[in-house]
Amino acid sequence: MTDTTTAQTETAESPIVLTEPAAAKVKELMAREESAEIALRIAVQPGGCSGMRYALYFDDRQLDGDVDADVNGVAVRVDKMSAPYLRGTTIDWVDSLQGAGFAIDNPNSQSTCACGDSFN
Repeated sequence: MTDTTTAQTETAESPIVLTEPAAAKVKELMAREESAEIALRIAVQPGGCSGMRYALYFDDRQLDGDVDADVNGVAVRVDKMSAPYLRGTTIDWVDSLQGAGFAIDNPNSQSTCACGDSFN
């Protein structure tokens, strides 16, 4: 008998790539969190000036259909609806005179806004 209340997750090849600098920054930020069971959740949500926006946050939940992967030593979770939008995406950490932050290169986006936080 199967427990239907348990979320089904899939451990597979990650739809995203974290560069070494991005993975190092995520590990640094994860070390500050209280829970050891967290993962970096990467999602695509409606919004932003181009129609869709990226969401990156720490999450201890496992949702039905999540794709769980280890990317450069970082536990990553992508929900089943976001995975096709993110396939082949590279996330880098950029630290420059103009500021520091995650830079997202998504080959699936047709256009992006000037701020780089949303895409179409």
